[in-house]
Amino acid sequence: MILQTQIPVAKEKYHPITYDSKILLLGSCFSENIGNKLAYFKFQSTQNPFGILFHPKAIENLITNAINEKEYTENDIFFANERWHSFDVHSNLSSSDKNELLTNLNQQITATNQHLKNASHIIITLGTSWIYRFIEADTIVANCHKIPQKKFLKKLLSVNEITESLDAIIALIKSINQKITILFTVSPVRHLKDGFTQNQQSKSHLISAIHQVVEPKKHTHYFPSYEIMMDELRDYRFYAEDMIHPNKTAINYIWKKFTDSWISNDSKGTMKEVSTIQNGIHHRPFNPNSEEHQQFLEDLQVKVKSLQEKYPFIDL
Repeated sequence: MILQTQIPVAKEKYHPITYDSKILLLGSCFSENIGNKLAYFKFQSTQNPFGILFHPKAIENLITNAINEKEYTENDIFFANERWHSFDVHSNLSSSDKNELLTNLNQQITATNQHLKNASHIIITLGTSWIYRFIEADTIVANCHKIPQKKFLKKLLSVNEITESLDAIIALIKSINQKITILFTVSPVRHLKDGFTQNQQSKSHLISAIHQVVEPKKHTHYFPSYEIMMDELRDYRFYAEDMIHPNKTAINYIWKKFTDSWISNDSKGTMKEVSTIQNGIHHRPFNPNSEEHQQFLEDLQVKVKSLQEKYPFIDL
């Protein structure tokens, strides 16, 4: 008896992710779940150099600034709650030192520019259609940094507005990297602070807009993270205690579907090697000084050396 509907996920035939791929991940916190998995298995990946970005306008702004090599100055940052912030980035980059923030912003601009030029794949995870516009400057922000909400106007982006933003994102990336493969997905994280109905409306706008721009022949694709969570895993036991974020079981399940779809078959053997080494590195012996454990460490080093001979960039 089959007790679960299965969402079919097609195998990418032409541009799968391999250990030679260079992957950039941008977007919501779910992009970090996938990014952490790629990092664990030692793929060449970079995730959210400007921190978590929830909506498409924030991602479009980041990519625009990176491609144009924007230089951040004191006019682009502000002081609040005893820290310096930028409305363009997540609060993880905020600092008590103004110069440190500016240095980090400009370093990340340079790094992101290079990642966009060199990446073989970019994975963009959209979290919400809701945006906040800072009234004083009449600008859409990536993060409100706990500034009073009365200073912002909240708005739901229409499907057309999101489509235009995604079209701009694609055109910008392709302007400096014609061969890149772009993969969109929608975060399964529930933005319930917006309201239950409003969250569903927000997600539906994102999904509708993405399907206006996805064109596999032009190397733009969609992976159904949201649909897998909502349909295949439609049970609260797959959520963390906050009932908002997917738990470890759900993340592992979606990751398995992702690897089935996007990781090349040849790379899966290497993933097993990396996982074996990772487990060995984190193994805690009962007796660290025993001959058995010393032999275990020697065997582990042989495996590490063999893997690094094939992929020198892997750091274990």
